[in-house]
Amino acid sequence: MLRRLYDSTMALASTRHAEKGLAGVSFVESSFFPIPPDVLLIPMVLAERAKWFRYAFVCTMASVAGALLGYFIGAFLYETVGVAILRLYGKEEAFREVAEWYNRWGAWGVFFGAVTPFPYKVLTIFSGATGLNLAVFISVSIVGRGMRFFLVAWLLHRFGAPMRVFIEKNLGILVTLFMVLLVGGFAAIRFVF
Repeated sequence: MLRRLYDSTMALASTRHAEKGLAGVSFVESSFFPIPPDVLLIPMVLAERAKWFRYAFVCTMASVAGALLGYFIGAFLYETVGVAILRLYGKEEAFREVAEWYNRWGAWGVFFGAVTPFPYKVLTIFSGATGLNLAVFISVSIVGRGMRFFLVAWLLHRFGAPMRVFIEKNLGILVTLFMVLLVGGFAAIRFVF
């Protein structure tokens, strides 16, 4: 089953709708969706390695646009939508405790969330709700998300064929590792905040 899912994702990655899907997933992942855009970025770059820069750029810009949605959820809809999303992740009480600290050191938090499997959406909402400087938020988001997606895309572009063979050979282990990192990112929220 895992092999069929991988093969169908690889097939989707080379269709004319793949880029729109990548932009959509990148956008919603930064504000509320739990699945990272790497799920589409990786097979898209492997399917068309010459487009690595374009895919990384689309992924980065859509992700930053989605981060702005998360920021505005926190800034303007915190009491309704923001609290519900934070409650989903069990972080509504933690918000009060970190608001002051976050305004002082939040740029580092945003950067950390932008480049790691840590759930970035939680930090985008925190940033808006605590009033983190918007220019700082946007700048750090562009740098962090850009570093993450351009590095992944470049590595796949540079080492495409061997990387694809490695992924196909170790698909089960990689999916397990990815899920551990994803769950670990959510678990880290409980300890960091």
